[in-house]
Amino acid sequence: MCCIDVILIIFATMTMNYELPIYWSDYEDIAMALYERFGDDFTESKIYRVRFTDLHKWVLEIPNFKGEPKDSNEGHLERIQTAWVYEWRENQKK
Repeated sequence: MCCIDVILIIFATMTMNYELPIYWSDYEDIAMALYERFGDDFTESKIYRVRFTDLHKWVLEIPNFKGEPKDSNEGHLERIQTAWVYEWRENQKK
């Protein structure tokens, strides 16, 4: 095995384990993470009834979330809820 092969293997291994950081405006990524965490425990109506304080806390608990708590606002949380509903709907079609 030559040096280039070794470098390519190391690079492939590193990039496969790397997840991009998520910020408040990454609504779809946040929605996917929330769906992965809660699955079908939250239906559409339950998602829309989630308190923003709980949603805020759950977003901050996403492993690769890098946003600052103070940068959140009601608009971000509303868009996250809507994206989560769309993610839930998409997964019901499967």
